[in-house]
Amino acid sequence: MEWNLLVECQDAKRIGISGHVRPDGDCVGACLAMQMYLRKCLPQAQVKVFLEKPADIFRELKGFDEIDSAFGEEAFDVFIVLDCAEDRLGDAYRYFQTAGKRINIDHHITNKGCGDLNHIVPEVGATCEVLYDLMDGEKLDRELAMALYVGIIHDTGIFQYSNTTPATMEKGAKLISYGFDFPRLIQETFYQKTYIQSNIMGRALLESIRFMEGRCIVSCIDRKVMQFYDAEPKDLDGIVNQLRNIGGIDCAIFMYQTDVLEYKVSLRTSEKVNAAEVASFFGGGGHARAAGCTMRGTFHDCVNNLSLHIEKQLDNT
Repeated sequence: MEWNLLVECQDAKRIGISGHVRPDGDCVGACLAMQMYLRKCLPQAQVKVFLEKPADIFRELKGFDEIDSAFGEEAFDVFIVLDCAEDRLGDAYRYFQTAGKRINIDHHITNKGCGDLNHIVPEVGATCEVLYDLMDGEKLDRELAMALYVGIIHDTGIFQYSNTTPATMEKGAKLISYGFDFPRLIQETFYQKTYIQSNIMGRALLESIRFMEGRCIVSCIDRKVMQFYDAEPKDLDGIVNQLRNIGGIDCAIFMYQTDVLEYKVSLRTSEKVNAAEVASFFGGGGHARAAGCTMRGTFHDCVNNLSLHIEKQLDNT
């Protein structure tokens, strides 16, 4: 890395931070960890996080109640984008556009860098792991460590996904040494589901369809079902991972309807299918084993179009 985060921010009076729409654990953890770190190291600066309202399971993280989800008009000397590129910022995009300096930090291989300064490290498991390496270890404390740990466990599936390295495990061990209740944090933020989430997951699994000789599986939740359960997109977390856990599946597809003839698509794959490569054909991105995109058309149109690219990869294995 040729630039230093604190040096680049040292003269800023107002610093903004944001991540992608529908923020997950890595996004929320990274944004709040960055806010804590900058406030500790640059006390003269006003530092603010902008995100769509995250799930309440992350409420224990310091700074959660300060997150601005209203996106009022503001201007920043430095604006930091974490865990995504500018195209997934949603309402925070205008802050990024007008900022005096723009910094982009991420670990997604499909992100080519959208800032004046970019630090993209696709070899690591989570943006929070990237931040761990950027931060002065002497500045870590219990609250900062907890936020970083949440991001790492969510994007590595509690250290079980293929993006987990020995270095990831070492960082996790160092973080839990700060004394927070990590078993409870894992249970409450990763495994625990509400009654609505459990019901809608059950329906998604019940109505799933296997194809390509059973190597692929797809399930879809439309807007009528969302309304029936009074569910929000955050209530769908974990469904695609559960589909992938079914024996014999090399590619799991989960879709939910966001508009007329429009679907948000999530992919989870084995080493036989590159999810990021498939998603990139439809303007999406992510990781080799976990990626997503937005597609337009009927449910069957979307599945057929995805299948063309998935089948090519399966045929080559």
